[in-house]
Amino acid sequence: MAADARFFERLGPLSAGELAALCGAELVGDAALAVTDVNTPDRAGAGELFFLAKGADAPQPGEGACAIVAGADAAEALAGPAAVLIAKDPRAAFGRACAALLRARDHMGADWVHPEADVHARARLGPGVMVGPGAVIAAEAEIGPGAVIGPGVVIGPRCRIGARAVVRCAVLGADVEILSGAVIGEAGFGLAQDHAGLLSMPHVGRVMIEDEVVIGANTTVDRGMIRDTVLRKACKIDNLCHVAHNCEIGEYAVMAAFSGVSGSVTVGRGAQFGGRAGVADHLRIGDGARLAAFAGVMKDVPDGETWAGSPAQPIQRFMRETVWIRRQAAGKGRGKAKKDPS
Repeated sequence: MAADARFFERLGPLSAGELAALCGAELVGDAALAVTDVNTPDRAGAGELFFLAKGADAPQPGEGACAIVAGADAAEALAGPAAVLIAKDPRAAFGRACAALLRARDHMGADWVHPEADVHARARLGPGVMVGPGAVIAAEAEIGPGAVIGPGVVIGPRCRIGARAVVRCAVLGADVEILSGAVIGEAGFGLAQDHAGLLSMPHVGRVMIEDEVVIGANTTVDRGMIRDTVLRKACKIDNLCHVAHNCEIGEYAVMAAFSGVSGSVTVGRGAQFGGRAGVADHLRIGDGARLAAFAGVMKDVPDGETWAGSPAQPIQRFMRETVWIRRQAAGKGRGKAKKDPS
């Protein structure tokens, strides 16, 4: 989706030619094309920029879009864009273009509660609360001392936001609980590299939190890079956890303390994480799957399975290997052929 205007200010338009010069890219197509926003390849429309590393089997955007791609072969695979920017380091080029087109809104001025914020008469705000312009706080919501509610944020009915929590670029449903010190909607850890060095990628997505979600103290949930980070209904996240950009946490999923999921992970409905479980990026944890404490997941976990170990594997195999290693360490395997326990 295009960047949400409640959270991001548009700095353009910039022409495709200007973006090409900014990014050090070769321009193919209409240099005068006005570009105002960014989007995903499958949804990009007129005047919107998208990133595509490879052209093969690429979704075709709408007419009048603008693309940054990796090479001429990828550009030839695209029929829709009116302008194509061919960059040696396309991810970094896209990051520089995003930063030129969009900027996250901030709460400026002397007012703790901005005059343009909509705070319901039955909402309760503790001392030192800051509420940005365009923010909406619904009836019976409670905002703890020193909390920061950023521009455009929506806090649903009966939500509870703990002391010194920070909520940005987010939309909360009803009965959501965010405990003290949690940070929701900051930029994630997305990096790109080009001739100028490392570049932090702009994050122009949101955090969408459905009803009855609980997020523990000092937990962080990053906003999406372009797509949203989504927490489905009634999932429960313990203290000191981390949910990276573009993740989706399923309904009634549970994450114990110190757990973390890397970018673009999908966690299924009712999945359970033991303490300090970690998941590599772009994986799927299936519906009802369980991760034992300290599990380090490097592969997709099928629905309903329990995995343990690092790298994680089905728990029966993990237990067999653990028993075998203990027997070898105790010397019980001496004089016998040693077989692979798996």
